[in-house]
Amino acid sequence: MNIEVTRSAVKSLQDRPHADVLIIGGGINGLATFRDLSLQGVDVALVERHDFVSGASSASSHMVHGGIRYLENGEFRLVQEAVVERNRLIKNAPHYVKPLRTTIPIFSTFSGILAAPYRLLVSHGTGKPKERGAALIKTGLTLYDLFSRDGGAVPRHRFVGAKKSRAEFPQMRDDVKYTATYYDASMHDPERIALDVLADGELLGGEKARAANYVEAVGFENGETVLRDNLSGKEFNFKADVVLNVSGSWTDLTNESLGNDTQFMGGTKGSHIVLDNPELYAATNGNEIFFEHSDGRIVLIYPFKNRVLVGTTDIDADPAKLTVCTDSEIEYFFDLVKHIFPRIKLEREQIVYTFSGIRPLPKHDDTAPGFVSRDYRIERQQMFGVPVLSLVGGKWTTFRALSEHLADDTLKELDVRRKANTVEMPIGGGRNYPKGDKARTKWIAKHKGDHSANRVEQLLERYGTRAKDIIASLPETETKLSAVPGYTAEELAYLAEHEQVVHLDDMLLRRTHIAFRGGMTDETLQQVTDAIAAALGWDENRQQAEIERTTEKLRIEQRVILGEPGVAPEPEAAQ
Repeated sequence: MNIEVTRSAVKSLQDRPHADVLIIGGGINGLATFRDLSLQGVDVALVERHDFVSGASSASSHMVHGGIRYLENGEFRLVQEAVVERNRLIKNAPHYVKPLRTTIPIFSTFSGILAAPYRLLVSHGTGKPKERGAALIKTGLTLYDLFSRDGGAVPRHRFVGAKKSRAEFPQMRDDVKYTATYYDASMHDPERIALDVLADGELLGGEKARAANYVEAVGFENGETVLRDNLSGKEFNFKADVVLNVSGSWTDLTNESLGNDTQFMGGTKGSHIVLDNPELYAATNGNEIFFEHSDGRIVLIYPFKNRVLVGTTDIDADPAKLTVCTDSEIEYFFDLVKHIFPRIKLEREQIVYTFSGIRPLPKHDDTAPGFVSRDYRIERQQMFGVPVLSLVGGKWTTFRALSEHLADDTLKELDVRRKANTVEMPIGGGRNYPKGDKARTKWIAKHKGDHSANRVEQLLERYGTRAKDIIASLPETETKLSAVPGYTAEELAYLAEHEQVVHLDDMLLRRTHIAFRGGMTDETLQQVTDAIAAALGWDENRQQAEIERTTEKLRIEQRVILGEPGVAPEPEAAQ
């Protein structure tokens, strides 16, 4: 579908086709680097070939975590950095990142205590998986707690025996010997965190910070990057003193398009399913259940938004091919749920959404996917005298620290000194976020105007303090959408106008969580399209094309089959 449209973000790149830095890739790491460089006053441009945060950054397990199992890989630096960054995110993005109680079910006492050092010191991840017992997990959690000493953002871990474990989790396997409970953090809307980071970068940089989605780097000519607007098909050259390749698992493919053959990447596919299963939701008792399956993979059963997220796989994958959750992966997920909760009945019809992405891991040869390092490095090359820095690796939790390192390397190339850092910088709607019930009530009263307190609280939960701009734009009486509970036409129109929405699925999958929670119908797509069409200048033909495109995309990539009109999920409770 080749649709001619005029987009201000793309036009700004075409009208001024040069910058100090060009970032290729609009996932969380690219966006965070964009924000950091904007803070330094650098003239920076960013392009993303699809929508912002539409690759691996939107296929995460919705966790902000230190990665306790990376201790077994000997990645102590990464774990410490990740735990510190987790605590910072709880403070800097309190509207989206909150402490998460995580429980590990344990079925033996000493299993794995010899296998773990062997895998660390000898086999480097190629050994046969061995279930981790209580002694090994206790050692790991004690180390994990030590890495959290920088501020006590989360409580220390605790161990309980079989009797208390069965009392807390009556649906769990009868042979559970212990449960270990510790805290990491959750991010209920990772896409919205990333959009906040993008908005901060644009605000900090002003005219010097430009970002456009659906713009792809397709070549390199005489020291300039050839960019293509993927909506119009038009190409134009863009000159930058430094080019940053932050395209995740597509890094080698991006370099190839620039005329540079690299073999940095060896990403693995991670898939998830979302279940509407009240029995399983209740069985978790509000805890993320985090454990090792029989094949050695670390997997999770995670309750939120009145649904249960189950994941994840870790399979070698080709980034040049479409990544989807397969039938065999669904069977694997059902098997792992039965591994912990054998009496709970699961049905395919309970799956309301699936998603899959490729982790941007380094090339790993014979190392088992689960033991490939989640750390990152920066590769420097030169093309026609232009430095090209490629990011290899990285994980969601460490995006701030990673972007700081990448920005520092970029500043060295530009011979520019750092002016400020992002260590304590609030993210988007986390700025001046009210803490405690009294502060929350006061904020709501101050900003509610003619709206109900419940509606304003809902928007505060959804957008943090950025909600004040949305509230101010809404009429006293909003247009409720029968097939999209919890959202109004005016709210969706605001997002479409202010957040570079290009396609209908941008709204359903990344600006909101409408698709994620299930209950999608033809009526849902029509009502959302009607709500945003005027803001985006869509005529009737474009509206129909968007509905058809999104229907097919949901069917193939998210395995969503649109239900009967009038069947929609209930609005989520406040998190």
